[in-house]
Amino acid sequence: MVVFLGTVLMWIMLPTNTYREHWFPSIWAKSSTSTFFGYQGYTMLMFTFPVLFIACLGCVYLHLGNESIEPRVGKNGVERKKGLAMWKRPVLVSGPLGIVSWTELAFFVMFIALLVWSFATDLRISFLDIERTGPMDGDKMWEAKLERSGLWLGSVGNIALALLFFPVTRVSSVLPLFGLTSEASIKYHIWLGHIVMVLFTTHGLVYILYWALTHRISEMVKWQKTEISNVAGEISLLAGLGLWATTFPRVRRKMFELFFYTHYLYILFMLFFVFHVSFYYSCIMLPGFYLFLVDRFLRLLQSRGCARLVSARVLPCDTVELNFSKTPGLEYTPASIMFINVPSLSKLQWHPFTISSNSNLEKDKLSIIIKNEGAWSKKLYQILSSPSPPDRLEISVEGPYGPTPTQFLRYEKLVMVSGGSGVTPFISIIREFIFMSTAFKSMTPKLTLICAFKNSSELTMLDLVLPISGTPSDLSNLQLQIEAYVTREKEATTQSPKQARAVWFKPSLLDEPLYAILGPSGWLWLGAIISVSFVMFLILIGIITRYYIYPIDPKQNEFPITVRAVLNILVMCVCIVIVASTAFVWNKRTNAKEAKQIKHLNGSAGVHSPDSGLYNAERELESLPHQSLVQATNLHFGERPDLKSKYWIRPHIKI
Repeated sequence: MVVFLGTVLMWIMLPTNTYREHWFPSIWAKSSTSTFFGYQGYTMLMFTFPVLFIACLGCVYLHLGNESIEPRVGKNGVERKKGLAMWKRPVLVSGPLGIVSWTELAFFVMFIALLVWSFATDLRISFLDIERTGPMDGDKMWEAKLERSGLWLGSVGNIALALLFFPVTRVSSVLPLFGLTSEASIKYHIWLGHIVMVLFTTHGLVYILYWALTHRISEMVKWQKTEISNVAGEISLLAGLGLWATTFPRVRRKMFELFFYTHYLYILFMLFFVFHVSFYYSCIMLPGFYLFLVDRFLRLLQSRGCARLVSARVLPCDTVELNFSKTPGLEYTPASIMFINVPSLSKLQWHPFTISSNSNLEKDKLSIIIKNEGAWSKKLYQILSSPSPPDRLEISVEGPYGPTPTQFLRYEKLVMVSGGSGVTPFISIIREFIFMSTAFKSMTPKLTLICAFKNSSELTMLDLVLPISGTPSDLSNLQLQIEAYVTREKEATTQSPKQARAVWFKPSLLDEPLYAILGPSGWLWLGAIISVSFVMFLILIGIITRYYIYPIDPKQNEFPITVRAVLNILVMCVCIVIVASTAFVWNKRTNAKEAKQIKHLNGSAGVHSPDSGLYNAERELESLPHQSLVQATNLHFGERPDLKSKYWIRPHIKI
């Protein structure tokens, strides 16, 4: 916390005279004269190191079991929780910012105020310097001030860019410190992205206007050797504009694949941004991007393998449940998600789905539910529901990624509201309570599941509340009441409902059970990857600077900044690849033992053989969840749930 507060204080002090006249000269004199790091040692010391240090401390903190930062309930816990809940309530529901709570709105306003204050302070100091010393290069006073305005717009944009990649780092040790997850922070990435592009676009337009008015339009095609490269900045801006144009809701919703693929322009955007401002100045935004690169490479390593798909349940409501084999060491929280890729359908498309299984209740299986609502899911459903489904389906996965664990037991009553396939996350929560009631014999809250479906065939989704290996007694200790609403049918159909159909696969020997990519001590391994790779980067860059750059350029003002940037980027990526790959291979060997045991057990049990007794027994159990849930379910036809009057749910609270 001390390091975090110090970092915030540093950001606030940057534009002030105290920093410029006292702090900067002292720190610069001690760091910039280093023959190992040169002048970029200053920015790495001031900006990169503190944030990465916080990330490493966060890994240790999360490993010690403090994943949840919510206060525990005590004697005054109810009053305290109510006070905090006031700030979590939505204040804006519709608008360009989406659904925004009071807390989010307060931080958003403070961040905008920081940007405005930073820009205004830098601009005021620059104008005073111009008025005191006079314009340079024969510019008029207003022309010099216009140029400085464009400069500080870009500088302020770099502040927003420094935070841009934190929300999209899926395995982050920084976000959980604030009770956030990557999935819940995507809107912050959207806000920051719009702010970055508005500031950088304005920065570019101001400079183009300045060059046109001062008859220096040729500056647009200059790539300076030891100074700012204008061409690199223009390429970066064009890549950013191409990316930005597809992010607006109308374009994104109608052409999502275009939006998805153009987002890879971020590589050009960031690469030429570094060429434009030099690696020295880009160290301000480096921490967030560094953590993103570590996470992205780990996800790449995980996605290269093939998951062991054991079975599927095909429901008559155009829904399918996929069941994967997993190691007992892979744990996740209720309502977690997982990204899957089916190369036979598309080698490039990755789709997120909510995990319906529970890692405590089902030690060796992970399940997801997929609703037939798009071209990709339609093809998958047609393949699995065909009379002769394939014996094996090749699937790659990323994840699981889960929310911060919630203390469900703190509530006396839990009301869950869903529509259609939105019941999936609540299935995993109900299974968590099933585990608690059976394993610990603990008192669970009274659960009320309110679900709305279009037609009665979708009621078969309730069969997934219990796992395929469950028994009716699993609900005996659970206070569960299900209120199911069928909105487009006036009465129950007289036709006998279709039953779910099981599809069993014959996995290849190369298919691997799902496992934690960095093992049970994943947070410690992540902290080790971040720290070791960064230390290795500093050592290699120090050697290159001391024994290659310094002999060529002793004064450190003639070596090409583009070449220096390429060297830094290349060394940084190589260090991340080496350290992350080593950690991945080490943990993969450890997980391979569990994977072999699972394959051996599955093979000896004949889990993939339709003639095996296990297969037939589990097929008979498919109807048991439906039978055991009948008494706990009330059906309502031709009406919608009245949440306000019947269930006392306030209309402004989203559950």
